[in-house]
Amino acid sequence: MTQKTVIVEPTGEYADVDTRLALDAIAGLLDGDADVRRRTAALVELEPARFAPPVLCALSEVLLDQGRPADAAFWFYAGQVRARFDANRCTDPSAGAAVGALTERFGGPVNRFAFTDTARLRRTVVRAVLWDRATPHEYDHRWIALHGMGAFTGAGGPLAIPAAEWERTARRTRAEYLRGLREALRSIPRPRS
Repeated sequence: MTQKTVIVEPTGEYADVDTRLALDAIAGLLDGDADVRRRTAALVELEPARFAPPVLCALSEVLLDQGRPADAAFWFYAGQVRARFDANRCTDPSAGAAVGALTERFGGPVNRFAFTDTARLRRTVVRAVLWDRATPHEYDHRWIALHGMGAFTGAGGPLAIPAAEWERTARRTRAEYLRGLREALRSIPRPRS
């Protein structure tokens, strides 16, 4: 059976979602030669507020390749927190599958490193959550809506909950993320003494 790629042109509000910077950065991080990957990674680290969560997750792969696993873990978890917030403020619940896709694509190597030292993992995740709280979101948060069924069916309506609800949603998302960390750490078998 031959696979065929079908490109669906977005319509309505979906057509206004600007992902050009993110797509260019991801191409530079994952498809570029070593020099392009290095330059793109440096740019993303210099101006991370401008980049959507998939870029931060892709950055983690480049940093792992550069022998910087602690930095890779930080940017992956920062991207994960932001992706979850974007999913929580998106009106299409099916778009949240993008968070799992990012974890599946980039999380394995980062988590294998991070879970070798639970104290470091805890510090890294807390640092990522604090960074998220302190750092503006200067990218188009609607990127995630393009990953939901509404983008394919042409569902109308706003792509995000009202802006007045964002801060409360962000606080809830960060609290849930930290709760998930605590649960993950409790599930790790402790060495017997």
